Amino acid sequence: MEQSGPGLVGLRGQLCALATVAVVAGFLPSFSVGANALVAVVGVVMCWLGPSGRLGRRSVAGRPSGRGALLWLVPLLLVGLVELYAFSRQADVAYPTLSLLADPVLGTYPGRVVGCLGWLVGFWWLARR
Repeated sequence: MEQSGPGLVGLRGQLCALATVAVVAGFLPSFSVGANALVAVVGVVMCWLGPSGRLGRRSVAGRPSGRGALLWLVPLLLVGLVELYAFSRQADVAYPTLSLLADPVLGTYPGRVVGCLGWLVGFWWLARR
């Protein structure tokens, strides 16, 4: 896809900033004040930078098709139904939620860094659209 300009900082600079935030976030314990503050600050900055156009813009091919929307909607609905079902069963070992399944991976520093980086890059991608 075409880029319509580098924005405030170049593409590499943006990705390096996201990687740095992910490395810092990996050190923070889950649900700590520091982790919550970092998520809030990054969220506010992305919400400000996205509409301002300072991240640069990617050209979008056209209006999304119904089939494309369905490809996103079906997995999201399935994940939501699995979560609701597990939650209704009190999220024990027999009916674990996705967060319980992810705990062994996200409980380690490398897992937290990779998970945070994936989260950041996903929302960075959305903010650039």
